[in-house]
Amino acid sequence: MTKLTVKEVPGVLDAVHWIDLPSNVDERGVLTSIESGQDIPFEIKRLFYMHHIATDRGGHAHTDTEQVVTAAAGRFKMDLSDGISTRTYILDDPTRGVYTPPMVFIKLYDFSPGAVCLVLASTHYDIEKSLRSWEAYLEAIGS
Repeated sequence: MTKLTVKEVPGVLDAVHWIDLPSNVDERGVLTSIESGQDIPFEIKRLFYMHHIATDRGGHAHTDTEQVVTAAAGRFKMDLSDGISTRTYILDDPTRGVYTPPMVFIKLYDFSPGAVCLVLASTHYDIEKSLRSWEAYLEAIGS
């Protein structure tokens, strides 16, 4: 695996941002529709969701995957770190998601009962392209 330094991923947390997901509201409720490459700044190659969550999730970083994370139901917190700084996001609105670039360490926690975490990803899953621990992440970025 190529070793990256913090200097090679400058401002990685600055690339993290909220994305408003297009939603139509009428007397029947809310319909949120997400289109790859239009509403999301990448082609969606994989979609996955977590539910009946019993413990913290995440605890890793992806070397080449962009993601948008949203709370499809309920509420949870997400910590994002670049090895130096950490930002906490509270996800509790299914019409908003958080864009996460590659090489950001992700931790999901404090799930409400019935929470559903939906993730849209730019790549197909490849365990070889993920850093599965904080220590592996720090080593990869040269900290």
